[in-house]
Amino acid sequence: MVETKKIMWMIKKDLLVLWRHKPRLFSIFLFPIIMITLFGYGMGGTLENIPVVIAEQSHGQVTDNTLNVMKNMSLYDIKEITTDPDKAKQMVQSGQVKAAIILPANYDNMNDSNPKSVVIDIDSSDQMATSAVVPATQALFNQINTQIAMQKMEAMNLTPSQSSSSQIQVQQNQIQAQQQPFNVQSIMDNINFQINRLYGDIAYIDFLVPAVIGMTVMMGAMMSMGESLAGERERGELARLFMTPTSVATVVGGKIISRLVIQTATALVLIGSAIVLFNITINGSMLLTLLLLVLTALCFVGFGIMVSARVSTQEDYVQMVMPFTMPMMFVSGVFYPIETMPWIFQKIAYLVPLTYANDALRSVMLKGVGIGGIWVDIAVLLGFTLLFFALGVTRFNRDI
Repeated sequence: MVETKKIMWMIKKDLLVLWRHKPRLFSIFLFPIIMITLFGYGMGGTLENIPVVIAEQSHGQVTDNTLNVMKNMSLYDIKEITTDPDKAKQMVQSGQVKAAIILPANYDNMNDSNPKSVVIDIDSSDQMATSAVVPATQALFNQINTQIAMQKMEAMNLTPSQSSSSQIQVQQNQIQAQQQPFNVQSIMDNINFQINRLYGDIAYIDFLVPAVIGMTVMMGAMMSMGESLAGERERGELARLFMTPTSVATVVGGKIISRLVIQTATALVLIGSAIVLFNITINGSMLLTLLLLVLTALCFVGFGIMVSARVSTQEDYVQMVMPFTMPMMFVSGVFYPIETMPWIFQKIAYLVPLTYANDALRSVMLKGVGIGGIWVDIAVLLGFTLLFFALGVTRFNRDI
């Protein structure tokens, strides 16, 4: 027999417990709002404002018109217009822009019968940006090519407004042109579009694997710290441990080392599986990749210690970290480039450590860069790690 009063009492008790655990109550309402916002505005958007550089080696109306069209397209965010193609390519290699569009020296010479070779140097390690920029740019120059061809064909026709002397001259030119073979293809082939993928043909799985490894290390480190500290505190194991002559530093140090060993081993299994199953190639140093994984694990172990330092139950810990971990997965560019998101999410992305871990791992594994090319990412990860550990150790309460 169902006892209605007792059921109501149990509901009231659970609500009171939730009210007394303010972090849990706060996250229950905040987390769904964050997730629906990310899915509604961040996922499935179109790629816009992709940073590019343009190298113009000629000046004239055609170049000006091309630049004006590109400036009015939401796809491109033109960071710089230079005259040095080598500088433009270097900006792509250094990660300042995603692509360099190089206009040739004869781009404005309509009398030159040679095709105008427009080259795009693309950062192919960002597969999503490449798949958007390359076809859009090719379509743009195909349209420009058609317009140039139409202008050339119109220039060969006689217009009624010309004077008699001009008409005679044009008629003579037309007679000479008729005596020569007319090649429509030579008029249409004004622009030769060339694609230079700086890091080879990279599939989406290649783009995805480094970030998935970083995300897995993050989730494993943070979730395991909840069980290791908050869970043991809830079960009373931590209190019994502190009854022995054991310092906080010893306990925290032991937890850190054990989590690092486990998460690094997990990451190595992931890398091995990706190589065997998907034929992933690590273009950079395997040692540097391993060190990055250790640093990433250390950073998020520190985050776990910071959160678990003041919570009394494992459920409280999970409710507090979820509003951070799940949004971090979406805004840090794990599945989609950061450029697909609204500007506010793009700004938030550079406030979370997973963004820098993903960037460093992709740079090493896909581009083959050394430590000199990712020192900013490493410095930021080290800064987050020191901050998390400082807050976690100083706020650690062994008596909760």
